[in-house]
Amino acid sequence: MSMAEPVSEIDLGPAARRLADLVANVADKDLARPTPCPAYTLGDLIEHVGGMAIAFMAAARKERDARTDEPPPGEAARLDADWRERIPRDLRDLGLAWREPSAWQGMTRIGGMDSPAETVGLVLADELAVHGWDVARASKQPYTCEPDVLEAARQFLELFASPDAPSGPEVPFGPATVLLPEAPLLDRVVALAGRDPGWSPA
Repeated sequence: MSMAEPVSEIDLGPAARRLADLVANVADKDLARPTPCPAYTLGDLIEHVGGMAIAFMAAARKERDARTDEPPPGEAARLDADWRERIPRDLRDLGLAWREPSAWQGMTRIGGMDSPAETVGLVLADELAVHGWDVARASKQPYTCEPDVLEAARQFLELFASPDAPSGPEVPFGPATVLLPEAPLLDRVVALAGRDPGWSPA
């Protein structure tokens, strides 16, 4: 996908379903595992993903309420008993919501800010691609992502990611780094998102 092509041609459904399957396969005993996000355990990350799914579904429908306000940090303690069924269901519904042409049109709200819906779609591509990789790495599951979704995530991150972002164990992710163009696109995306492409759980 080039910048000249409509963003609305991106089908986010497969990436949403893949993240749903990754979440569904995480065992309770693995929720305390570390993740590529230093401040998050796997349980914290999954709770964040659940909130993200609800927020971006509301954004697709142009619904402005508490769901599209600035979210709190992920917190495993907020996971309810049916998270393994509920969050994957919400992720699959999220993919369907962003298949509607109206989701990509006009203005919408996410994270407490009004933005063009096409830009919010790019943000969601980044969320799905990078958090899919995060969950897969933390839970030792295989991971792939569609090139057009990765390209959309790269476009967003190259515009907004900062090499001056804080780092350390108290932040969800570190500063952006830029890899050489010959690096795999997935590695370039996760590096721009402040991750180490070579990260693996201890």
